[in-house]
Amino acid sequence: MKKLNTYITKQILVGFLLVSFSLMSIIWLTQSLRFIDFITNKGISVGIFIELTSLLMPRIFTLLSPISLFAAVLFVYNRMLSDRELVVMKAAGISPWQNAKPTIFFGIIMAILNVYIMNIVIPYAENRFNDLEWRIKNDVSHLMFREGEFTTLQPNLTVFITTHEPDGSVGGILINDERDPKTKSTLSAELGRIVQTPKGPRIILVHGNRQQINKQNQQFSSVSFERYSVDFGAKETKAKKAAGAREQSISELFNAMSDKSLTPKEARRWVVEGNKRITTPLLNVVYALLACTGLLVGNFNRRGQFKIVSVSVTTMVIIQALDLSFGNLAAKNLFWLIAMYLNVFLPFLCCLFLLKFYTPTFFQKKKKHPFAGDIDA
Repeated sequence: MKKLNTYITKQILVGFLLVSFSLMSIIWLTQSLRFIDFITNKGISVGIFIELTSLLMPRIFTLLSPISLFAAVLFVYNRMLSDRELVVMKAAGISPWQNAKPTIFFGIIMAILNVYIMNIVIPYAENRFNDLEWRIKNDVSHLMFREGEFTTLQPNLTVFITTHEPDGSVGGILINDERDPKTKSTLSAELGRIVQTPKGPRIILVHGNRQQINKQNQQFSSVSFERYSVDFGAKETKAKKAAGAREQSISELFNAMSDKSLTPKEARRWVVEGNKRITTPLLNVVYALLACTGLLVGNFNRRGQFKIVSVSVTTMVIIQALDLSFGNLAAKNLFWLIAMYLNVFLPFLCCLFLLKFYTPTFFQKKKKHPFAGDIDA
């Protein structure tokens, strides 16, 4: 029996990894399109782009994990039934409950993994993502200016930077400034440092000179300087976005109603997020049981198990839709939290009852025909 459980578990693991990788790859490609603008306009590196999009994957994994497990379990047991493997197991006296143990074990492991991801990994990833996104949008020194390229900040302001130094400064600076309608200025400097101010980014130039032409009388002037400041005139730097519900610990989420800094609507959302960190991992077990129960307790059909598979898929879709609906309703009225838990535990208990106590036709003793003895005689 141990070898049989190991065999089924390996099959489910392989199917789960294939489905999860395929779905996450597709979603990663679609999500990455949102950040193409950062490459074209902000000039971020490929490494930062991959890091930014990868930080979204933990949250997506927790959403796809139950669905991927459902698809893997459904495929494995349906294939085993088509290959007559389950028929042989039933003939050997192995009950549906015993055949479902690998699925339950795998579902529990995935539920524990989801709990860890939702309470440890996702808060860190969300904080890191918001910090990185803010830095991309506001840190012009390393992201807006690319080495060896002319960067036009405004229609009349162009900046060229030769190198980015390890200490955060920049070297080989050339600035063409025509924002003043009366003059045209060209500044060059050996070193400089870009700093953030309440009015936007400003560059401090060191050891350089300024050449200026008066457009009215064409008078030329040149001045050397040790230190010079140039205002880029950009928009004010936006403050970092306040931490959302996904970035909080589960204890902070459940105590949100007592937090006076939150509005009642925000507090309810935090409480719903805290409860979802319990119900969402449990969906792994529910969907896994849902996928195998029908195939294990149903009667074998040589033409295929289309009806059973259809019922299982439809039930899974309904549970998923109700989970989303009850979550939105609970954000308006916390009374609907009860419905969120019932939506998880009722299908779970029904599957357990069918696997444990329901006797398929295969296991039922056939009734002897009343005239069987006379016929044999």
